[in-house]
Formats: sequence, structure tokens, C-alpha cells
Amino acid sequence: MNQPIHSLELPTETENSFPEPFKTMLGKSEWRGLSDYFGLSQFGVNLEVLSPNAQSALRHWHTESDEFVFVLEGELTLITNEAEKVLGSGMCAGFKANVENGHHLVNKSDRSAAFIVVGSRIQGDKVHYPDDDFQWLVDESGEWKAAGKDGSLYPS
Repeated sequence: MNQPIHSLELPTETENSFPEPFKTMLGKSEWRGLSDYFGLSQFGVNLEVLSPNAQSALRHWHTESDEFVFVLEGELTLITNEAEKVLGSGMCAGFKANVENGHHLVNKSDRSAAFIVVGSRIQGDKVHYPDDDFQWLVDESGEWKAAGKDGSLYPS
């Protein structure tokens, strides 16, 4: 078992795995894999920080995995099928699996904003991106590949 640790001592990731033009659209962010540090396999927890004009992901929804976000500091705009809602420190939102409600967070403010995201890790989960010609495919070797909705691969 890993010992308790201050979250800011964990390595920071900054490179998102999306191809262009999506990589640039997402903007500057950083995250720390809190659950990975402890070797957790049933759910994932990340501490994320979005710079101004950055977004957490492409707007999406999951077929098998629930998602939960909790804003720690700053201000983020939650965009869903229904509306846009500004979330401040202490506010949270949840997204049930297999509900076709595309969502993501966008930092429309002029300062960085931090949040925690928790998601279940369910085998066979598929992610749908309603606004973008994008999907993740798993090739025969088990590697994730970025592709358009027609299955054509984006250059890596």
C-alpha cells in the first residue's frame, strides 16, 4: 500500500493524448492521477487544473461509466445538452452512465480553476462525442487509437 501523500507531490501531466485539431481546442491544463498513485482499479480520481480558455475534454458522455466533478477553486462553466451553468468552489455535478447528455467544463474566467473528477472504470465503456468527428478505438494489440466517427485513424 502506498502511504498517504499530499496531492501536489504527485507528478503533473500536461500532455493530452488527443490529435490536432482537438489538442489545441482543449487548451492548457494539468492533472495528477490520484487514484493511479494508490493502484486503484475500480474508479479513477484526478486533480485537474484548467488555465483560462481551456476545457476539461471534448463534450462527451459514457455508456458504462459514471462521472462526478467537484470544483475546488476558481470558476468553471459546465456545458451540457440543456444549458451552460457556472460552477464555483464547492459546487459539484454528476453524470450517470448511458445518459446521452454530452458534458464538459470550460474555463471562461481569467484565472486558473481546479477540480476533482471521479469516474468508474468499467470494461467495455464507450465514450461518445456528439459535437466532434472523434472516437477512441482499441486496435488488435489493445492500444487506444484516435479516429473519426467513420473509423478512419487520425495521424499520430
